[in-house]
Amino acid sequence: MTEREQIMQDMMKHFQQEKEMKRARYRQQNAYIRKGETLFTGSSLMEQFPITEYCLNEGLPIAYNRGIGGYTTDEFLAAIDDVLLDVEPAKLFINIGTNDIRTMPEGEDWFTHLSANYRAICEIIRNKLPRTAVYMMAYYPVNLDALQARAGQGPIVRTNENVAKANEMVRALAAEFGFHYIDVNDGLKDETGGLKAEYTRDGIHFDSAAYRTVFDRLKQYL
Repeated sequence: MTEREQIMQDMMKHFQQEKEMKRARYRQQNAYIRKGETLFTGSSLMEQFPITEYCLNEGLPIAYNRGIGGYTTDEFLAAIDDVLLDVEPAKLFINIGTNDIRTMPEGEDWFTHLSANYRAICEIIRNKLPRTAVYMMAYYPVNLDALQARAGQGPIVRTNENVAKANEMVRALAAEFGFHYIDVNDGLKDETGGLKAEYTRDGIHFDSAAYRTVFDRLKQYL
């Protein structure tokens, strides 16, 4: 193993440990929350969303955040008690799966994998939380120039075309399960339909202005 490979392996191990620590913390916190409130859950774009503070400042109902950065739908399914079910929300906002839009191992198709896992998540929610109002959020756009700068000449799977394809899948699942599909992305997009350059450093994750833009469009559902 080269030095670079060892460094990458150590970084991935540390990242995995961080995810496990966050999950354990949520598990502990769930023992003290108020049931029947609002929950936001998903991966990093949800974890970094200061939704609790926004709702508190605007006098809106309590909103808990159970996002975990780096989560795929596989990890979400494995942790679904801690990041969703044990909160028993009256209203759920979910955005999970963008980390599945990637080159999959052994040639597996990302869209097939994501669709099957998201369907499994919907089935669990319907069966375990039949009274919860579910809002399935559209995946956010990306800034391809910033992504390309990071990836160099490597292939990028998480393009806006693939994000749009995934969003149509989410929309169809929401209709099938009787959930709500919401798209609050209009204020985030540039003239090409991608994420505005001023809203991101890495092409994916948001700055505070982007989150405020999202929140202003979400308030009608809160």
